[in-house]
Amino acid sequence: MAESRIRVIDLETGGNGPNVVCEIGWQDVVINEAGKWEVTDERGAFFVNPGRPISPDTMAIHHILDSHVVDAPYWKEIASTVLRPPGHIDALAAHRAAFEQRYCTPRYTGGTPWICTWKCALRVWPELPRFSNQMLRYQRMPEGLVHEIGLPAHRAMPDAYVTAHHLRDMLNETSLEDCLAWSNEPGLLPRVPAGPDRGKPWDRISTETLAQLIADRDVDVRYSAHTELARRQEHKASPDIKPAQGTLGFE
Repeated sequence: MAESRIRVIDLETGGNGPNVVCEIGWQDVVINEAGKWEVTDERGAFFVNPGRPISPDTMAIHHILDSHVVDAPYWKEIASTVLRPPGHIDALAAHRAAFEQRYCTPRYTGGTPWICTWKCALRVWPELPRFSNQMLRYQRMPEGLVHEIGLPAHRAMPDAYVTAHHLRDMLNETSLEDCLAWSNEPGLLPRVPAGPDRGKPWDRISTETLAQLIADRDVDVRYSAHTELARRQEHKASPDIKPAQGTLGFE
């Protein structure tokens, strides 16, 4: 039987465009003999030549210079070696995976499914006030996370390493199937993220306001408002049935 394995991915880019990746990092998470998910020593990173100068805006974030990537392989040459490693992988994962998926297309992944750890964190730890990768790191202080390996932030391997600890803990609290399903839906925000009702749980929002938020431009807001409205309608139709998930809300 193939080993259960998920490869966490993080990308750094040189600006806007379809092929501007300048670094890819990875960190594997597997099931151990005790049946628990754990972070392995299988991690690494490669520079990638984006084929154009790196913008000052992005250099100010990740501090990768043109001189670092000038002799590196291009994205089309290196992507599949990381995204389709030897052996079996059940999924790829990233924090706010939609960003990585812009570059890690099925051409390079072979159609491997994705887990978005941001969307899963909203479901597994809705009580937390913030859900960025680094805020989860310091709010949760995951067991076994070596501080120095997770630095510097905004570099591909350290960020993938941090994300992998969140993923490990999620998978040990819920199932791989749940994480994959949630990742294919918009984010279920635990609280209203903006406006006059910012920070309020969805069950404290008026039905009239929910109806307005269902038309919001943000797909996660629309989905969260619609989910709460559907919960109320179900509760009204079946008043003796308590909602299985309880209160909804998001950042």
